[in-house]
Amino acid sequence: MTNDQIVKVQNINKIYGKRNEKKYQALKDINFSVAKGEFIGIMGASGSGKTTLLNMLSTLDKPTSGHIYINNQDITQLQKNGMADFRGREIGFIFQDFNLLENLSCYENIALPLSLQNVSAKKIKPKIQKIAQKLGITHILNKYPSEISGGQKQRVAASRALVHEPSILFGDEPTGALDSKSAKELLNTMQQLNEQDAVSILMVTHDAAAASYAQRILFIKDGEIHRELRRGQSSRSDFYQEIIQTLGTYEQ
Repeated sequence: MTNDQIVKVQNINKIYGKRNEKKYQALKDINFSVAKGEFIGIMGASGSGKTTLLNMLSTLDKPTSGHIYINNQDITQLQKNGMADFRGREIGFIFQDFNLLENLSCYENIALPLSLQNVSAKKIKPKIQKIAQKLGITHILNKYPSEISGGQKQRVAASRALVHEPSILFGDEPTGALDSKSAKELLNTMQQLNEQDAVSILMVTHDAAAASYAQRILFIKDGEIHRELRRGQSSRSDFYQEIIQTLGTYEQ
C-alpha cells in the first residue's frame, strides 16, 4: 500500500449462508483504492452489493476473504476490541437518518466520538468549535435534535463524523432524508471539506446529482465493479449527464 492511498481493497468476497444452506455471494473479487484527499462515489441498484461493501469498509462486517487496508492497517485482521478502537479513531460515518441521540444536545452529540476516546472536556471544546464554525452550526450547539431542521441535523451528524479528524469519511446515502436545498448544502460542504481540507470521502448513493460531486464513481452490479467513471476536467453538469447515461445503460 502506497503512502498516498488511504484505502486499499484487495480481492474482497462476501458469501452469506451457513455450510448446509444455499449460499449467496454478495461481493465478488472487489479491488480498488482511494487516494488521500479523493472523493469517490459508489453507485448501483438495490441489492447490487454497495451497502455490503460499505459495511466491510467501515468495520461493521467482515469479508469472507480478501483484505481491506485503511491508513496502512489491515482491518480484516483486527479483533473486536481493536476494531471498535480503530473505528473510533480512523473512521467518520454519515448515515441517511442522521443517527443523532435525541436526549443529547447538538454539542454533546458532536462530542461523542471524542468522549468515547476519553478525550478531556477541555480539549473537546476547541475541536467542536472549530468544526461547528466550518459547518455553520455554532448557533445551534445548545439545541436538541428535535428543535432543528433536517439539514441542520445532517450538519450536526457531519460534524460528529469529522470532529476526531478521521482518515476517511464514509457516507451512506447522506442526502437521502433531505430536501433538495439541504442536500445541495450538505454536498457543497462535503466538496469544500474535500477540496480545502483534503478530507478523503467515500459516498454510497443512488442519486446521480449527489454522485456528480465526486471525482470518480464506481458502479457495482451483482456484487462486482462493472464500470468506473472519472470526472477529470468536466463540469459537474456534464459529469451528471454522463452518470445518467451510464445508469441508463445499466438498467437495460
